[in-house]
Amino acid sequence: MTVRTRRREITRQDILPLDAYEKERAQKRAEVRAQKKNRQIAVGPYATFTFETYESMWVQVHEMLRAERGGEGQLADELAAYNPLIPQGRELVATMMLEIENPVQRSRELSKLGGIEETVRLRFSDQIVTAMPEQDVERTDPETGKTSSVHFLHFPFSDEQIAAFRAENTEVALEIRHAAYRHSAGLSEDMRQALAGDFDTTLVH
Repeated sequence: MTVRTRRREITRQDILPLDAYEKERAQKRAEVRAQKKNRQIAVGPYATFTFETYESMWVQVHEMLRAERGGEGQLADELAAYNPLIPQGRELVATMMLEIENPVQRSRELSKLGGIEETVRLRFSDQIVTAMPEQDVERTDPETGKTSSVHFLHFPFSDEQIAAFRAENTEVALEIRHAAYRHSAGLSEDMRQALAGDFDTTLVH
């Protein structure tokens, strides 16, 4: 298997002026949508996971700058928010969205799912990789037990786990084991291969 070296950090030099981004916006967004076809998976009725990349975060930073027009004063905050979601060579990083359209039902269900971010794992071969929530903010209210509808999760891998995950046709399951939400979904072989490409030990900035 050929292991590609991926970018691991968005720098100031990577940011386009807004007028230049506007010219490339449709193409860049289309590229990320195409990339997500093998990086997005539903687990149960509400949870959708998107495994992030340098490219998806690059577009996200530009979209935030485009929406808020904060210029240089905004840029540092956006880089600080989104750079941690780029996988660093020995991990996978995913955004978990709990998507419930009806606002009354959403509030009720999220109140049942406190701590769900602590119960996510990948299972493959004889390995289990437990997700670690991003520590930017507390995403489950300690007083009410209500969880957020958006969670950012890191899946840290050992060398042995990376090797097992990379093995051709390895069956991989993404699982949520919360008492009120126990669901799992199997990754397709195309998705496993796409995610396997996130691993390397050479960081390029």
